[in-house]
Amino acid sequence: MKKTTLKNYARLIAQKGVNIQKGQDVIIFCELDQPEFIKTLVRECYELGARKVSVEWSYQPLEKLHYRYRTLKTLSTLEEWEKAKWQHRAESLPCRIILLSEDPDGLAGINQHKMATSKQRLFPIIKPYRDAMENRHQWCIAGVPGKAWAKKLFPELHPGKAVEMLWHKILLTSRVIDEDGNDLDPMAEWDAHNADLSARCDYLNSLGIDSLHYTASNGTDFTVWMIPDGRFTGGIEKTLQGNVFNPNIPTEECFISPMRGRTEGIVYSTKPLSYEGQLIEDFNIRFHEGKAVEWHAAKGEKLLGRLIGMDEGSAYLGECALVPYSSPINRSGLLFCNTLYDENAVCHLALGMGFPETIKDFEKYTLDECREKGINDSVIHEDFMSGTPDLNITATTRDGKTVQIFKDGEWAF
Repeated sequence: MKKTTLKNYARLIAQKGVNIQKGQDVIIFCELDQPEFIKTLVRECYELGARKVSVEWSYQPLEKLHYRYRTLKTLSTLEEWEKAKWQHRAESLPCRIILLSEDPDGLAGINQHKMATSKQRLFPIIKPYRDAMENRHQWCIAGVPGKAWAKKLFPELHPGKAVEMLWHKILLTSRVIDEDGNDLDPMAEWDAHNADLSARCDYLNSLGIDSLHYTASNGTDFTVWMIPDGRFTGGIEKTLQGNVFNPNIPTEECFISPMRGRTEGIVYSTKPLSYEGQLIEDFNIRFHEGKAVEWHAAKGEKLLGRLIGMDEGSAYLGECALVPYSSPINRSGLLFCNTLYDENAVCHLALGMGFPETIKDFEKYTLDECREKGINDSVIHEDFMSGTPDLNITATTRDGKTVQIFKDGEWAF
C-alpha cells in the first residue's frame, strides 16, 4: 500500500478519530503486526501537538502462555504498579488509540474458565478507574492487517498479497480510498458521513420512541424499550470537556442504549461473533424481562454461555444499533471476523455495558445517575449482528403512534 495512503489513514485516526489537542498524551494499543504503520501514526500524533505518545504492544501467543502458566490468583491480582498506572491514566486522561489486527482464531485452546474467572475478579478493582475516565477522554478503535487475520479472510492468496488485500478493504470501508484504490480526501469524506449520521439521529430522536419491534423471516421477533430521555447518537461523540472525536473507524451506525430489564422475545444472529479469539456461529438468544434466559449456537455455545454469564449485567442489552443492509461493509461481501467491521455491516445489538452518553444532557448527571435511569453496567460490551435483507423495525412512540424505521433491511425514511 502506498505510503501516502497510509499517511492519510494515520492522520484520519489521529485527527478525526481521537482529535488530539495540543499538549495531550496519547497511548496506542496494538499487536506486533504493523510496526511501520505504528511509526507513521506516532509521527502524526506528534505533528498534531501530542505531548507524549506511548505504545503498548500485545501478542496473542504470549497471552496464551500467561493463561497457561500463571495461577488464577496471579491472573486475578492487580499489582500496585498496575494500579498506579490506572490511576495516572484516570487523572491525566490520555487519548487512547486501539488498533485491531489479531488472528480471529488466535486464542483457540485457551482455558476459557480461567480467563473468564480472572476477568470477573479484576473487574471490580479496575471499575473505579474506568468510571473516572468515562466520557472524559477521547478514544478511537481502528484496524490494521495482521498476517494471520489476512490469511483467514483470503486463504487462497500468498500472505503478502492477503495483507495487501486486507489493507484495501480496511481503507475502503474507512473512506480513505475508493473501489479502484484511488486516494480520497478522508477528512472531507468523514465530515459528510458524520453529517448524514447526525441528521438520521436527529430524526429518530424527534419521534419520541418508546419501543422498537424487530421481525425477520429467520425467526427474529422481539421488542426492546427505550429509556424515556434516551437518545440516538452516531459518528461524532463529545467528551464532558467539549472535545469531539470519532470512537470507531469505520462506523455506519445510529445507536442507543435501551432500558435495562425491558426486552422481550428472540433474536437470531446473522454473522459469526468473534469473542476472545474464537468464533460463535449461528446462535439465537431469547430475552424475558430484559434478560437473556435461553440461548443456542451451532458452534461455540459454551463460550456464548460464558459470555452471557460474565457478571450480573452481561445478560442484558447495552446497545441497539441501526445499520442499513446496503452498508459499504456489507456490500464488500467480506466477513471480517472482527466485530469492529462486522458490526458496522448490518444492524446489531450488544450484550453488557451501555453508554451514558445516550442519555439526553448526560453531562448534567453522574455516571450512577445515568445507570439509575436504565443504562446497563457490565464488565463486557459485546456486539452481535442481527440485520437481514428482510429485517423490519417498527417504532411505537410515547404518544401511541406507529412509525416504520426499517423496511426490508433498509432505512424507511
